[in-house]
Amino acid sequence: MLDHLKLPSSALKLAFDIQAISPSTISSRQVGIVGQPRAQSALEFGVAMKAPGYNIFVMGEPGTGRLSMVSHYLANFADRQEPPLSYAYVDNFENQREPVAVELPSGEGLTFSKDVEKLIDDILATFPAAFESPSYQQKKTAIERRFNQRYNAAIDLVDGKARDMSVALYRDSDAITFLPIRNDKALDEDQFTLLPQAERDAFHQHTEELEEYLGDVLIELPQWRRTLVEELRQLDNDTIKQALEPLFAELNDKYQNVDDVITYLAELEKNLSNTISDYLMPSRSQESRESSAAKRQMLIEQYLPNILVDCKHDGSGAPVIYEPHPIYQNLFGRIEYISDQGTLITNYRRICPGSLHRANGGYLILDAEKILTYPFVWEGLKRALQAGRIEIESPYSELGINTITLKPEVIPLNVKVILVGSRDIYYLLEEMDSEFNEMFRVLADFDDHIRRTPDNITHFTQLMLMQAKDSGAKPLTDAALVRLIEHSCRLAEHQNRLSAHVNLCLEIIAEANLLAEQTQATRIDKTEIELALSAREQRNGRIAEAILEEMLEGTILIDTDGAAIGKVNGLTVMDIGGSSFGAPARITTTVHPGSRGIVDIEREVELGQPIHSKGVMILSGYLGHCYAQQFPLAISASIAMEQSYGHIDGDSASLAELCCLISALTRIPIKQGFAMTGSINQYGEVQAIGGVNEKIEGFFSLCAARGLTGQQAVIIPTSNKPNLMLNQQVIDAVEQGLFAIYAVSNVDEALSLLMDQDAGSMNADGQYPEGSINYKAVERLKEISDMSTDEDKETETG
Repeated sequence: MLDHLKLPSSALKLAFDIQAISPSTISSRQVGIVGQPRAQSALEFGVAMKAPGYNIFVMGEPGTGRLSMVSHYLANFADRQEPPLSYAYVDNFENQREPVAVELPSGEGLTFSKDVEKLIDDILATFPAAFESPSYQQKKTAIERRFNQRYNAAIDLVDGKARDMSVALYRDSDAITFLPIRNDKALDEDQFTLLPQAERDAFHQHTEELEEYLGDVLIELPQWRRTLVEELRQLDNDTIKQALEPLFAELNDKYQNVDDVITYLAELEKNLSNTISDYLMPSRSQESRESSAAKRQMLIEQYLPNILVDCKHDGSGAPVIYEPHPIYQNLFGRIEYISDQGTLITNYRRICPGSLHRANGGYLILDAEKILTYPFVWEGLKRALQAGRIEIESPYSELGINTITLKPEVIPLNVKVILVGSRDIYYLLEEMDSEFNEMFRVLADFDDHIRRTPDNITHFTQLMLMQAKDSGAKPLTDAALVRLIEHSCRLAEHQNRLSAHVNLCLEIIAEANLLAEQTQATRIDKTEIELALSAREQRNGRIAEAILEEMLEGTILIDTDGAAIGKVNGLTVMDIGGSSFGAPARITTTVHPGSRGIVDIEREVELGQPIHSKGVMILSGYLGHCYAQQFPLAISASIAMEQSYGHIDGDSASLAELCCLISALTRIPIKQGFAMTGSINQYGEVQAIGGVNEKIEGFFSLCAARGLTGQQAVIIPTSNKPNLMLNQQVIDAVEQGLFAIYAVSNVDEALSLLMDQDAGSMNADGQYPEGSINYKAVERLKEISDMSTDEDKETETG
């Protein structure tokens, strides 16, 4: 009577034709975003849209290959674009705290740096040699001679007047002294003391007159010296300029079309005059015997450009940058410091670029969760995108760190930001940040599943083949590819869908390759894939095995034969760590007269989560709709998930709970060789649930361990038939008639299977056939209702 509900073995798994795969015809194709037309269309639109604010949020669950697929697509698209400009920082000679940004054509950054480095080497070769040339020495000697002549002429006037007074003038370097003369000889101090007092007084008087006269003739000496210094300085500057002109001429000609470079070269040439005068003059070189390496390092630190980014102009296209660790400094750049007597100091050479600099003119991929986790990053990124410029600053400067910091010139920002995150993060940002939608106007929504179309199968197999080849794994056979497709459908829990978590299949390939190497197989076949899947299940199966052992030992009470009233085997799924497995759970129900209604014990002790409690509450609606149309529903019942000590959620046990409740109500036993899963609505329709494969296999494992009798079975919702992707052991048992799987669409079908009786259908008068399960339920509920009515009357009489 109910055989039409039994599923054949062919319905328990995807029947895939191996001939549908033809990898030889697709081996040369490029694999893009597999089976995600909505996401790919959004990505193409967002990348092509150049208007500001059209940044992209790639939404989907982790492990679906979002990052690799987006990176692959962007890399192919960026290759066809022009590489962006290069940028460097140079010293601001007027204000060293504000380094100047220099914009260069693509690929010219390193060349410009080498040109300036060559200029420095040429300067060291030119100076101080330029000051040792005969021309320079002649001009310098002439200037010094004019000064000496003027000075000597003034001294000669004083000397002539001194001789008239019998006084000798002596010059010792710049010092001038006067001595008395007797008989054309200068007297020393002892001889001077022997002179009469009158002569000594006369000499002192003459000396005073001569010193006064000397001051008069040398009154312009400071001006003469200033003139000498100015003329020598002008000579040095003219010599430096003359020597530098040919060095800069070639650079000015080479970079004549790059305004920033021409401006910097002009400032550099102007500043070099002071540096050469201070450090590279012959007198300075003799006083400070610095090595040429030290001088070269000094000039490099002062003048060599700090190249931030320099994309090569070799057809590589626009940059595609993924920043795995987007802290503030890694994203926006940082300024490094050195310690100088306890103070941290820096200069333009210690400015380091961030990911925004490297991605400027291209694409920057970021993890949404990470940029929300690290401090200052999200707000800084929004500021940069809104302002269209990159500003390097320390977000921690307000913390009071004693540093001499820089304020580099901002750099124009032209970047397309791609945020990769989960759905929860996207909806959180959309709700909590009013600026989010203004900056990320494009949503690329990656589905968790991929439709099993011929084209998607082709792309999927191509991806598997490419992964095997790129990772150095052995070639995959057609049978191995079919098994991978089956595994992907199992992950998607649907025969007509592939899982978007392609990485899980790629991991299986790597594990199967190891097994193939250990057995010295030349190719990865279905056997290696099966062994890899079994090995993974065994590695993660400790808890599942422990629960199964407790059931076999009788610690956990689950019956797989016989019949019992008010007891039924429900099916649950447990997700622990990286493993997911099914296990049966006993559900019990008791019924007695009263008006408390249906009590969910799990809810009463706060172990039942909201969805589970909702499923139990629906039972009252079903009882009222189907059984209590002609009398009030008055019942007290308790439902419990036995030996459950943790939180329970989901409504997939509501079908089992209802059948168990009707069994307790009608006193009709339920076959304990059956287990069931499914949710219901108030009209008794059975609705789909999740984890159907794990649930079936969990009960099958227990039955197989105790011995299959052919009387054991699982009841599932009809709407879950497309979700069946069972392992081969279950399918073999069904083919042999040792195990059965039934698909039901309403409660009556489930009751008939469990109790081996006709459930009974309601006729036009609202009555059920006498002797049917539903008839007995109505009679029992009416009996309880009458008892409650009698009790109420007795209470009123009393």
